[in-house]
Amino acid sequence: MKIVKAAEAEKKDNPHGVDARPLHSSEHVQVSVLTLEPGEALKPHVTPVDAFFYVLEGTGIVEIGDEREGVSKDMLIDSPAKIRHRLLNEGSETFRFLVVKTPRQTDETRIL
Repeated sequence: MKIVKAAEAEKKDNPHGVDARPLHSSEHVQVSVLTLEPGEALKPHVTPVDAFFYVLEGTGIVEIGDEREGVSKDMLIDSPAKIRHRLLNEGSETFRFLVVKTPRQTDETRIL
């Protein structure tokens, strides 16, 4: 059995400059936890695989294509492959969410 404590997982450098911690990776799926502090945001980008976000803590904004919605704890957001998206924390509290990509991403994310 493998158990990973998200808070103790090693931070991974990323082009967004935010706290991103990989939790699991296999040929079928890739899971990370991201934390956006107040005022932080992911840069608009496109990933080559389908993904979904599951909000663990706080509130934030999700932009996918031309849509923009507020999200909060226990919401799941579907993000299709090859569609511009980003997440933002415009609030005053920590915004933490899981990112699940399937299948595991092998091509680079394209920052816009």
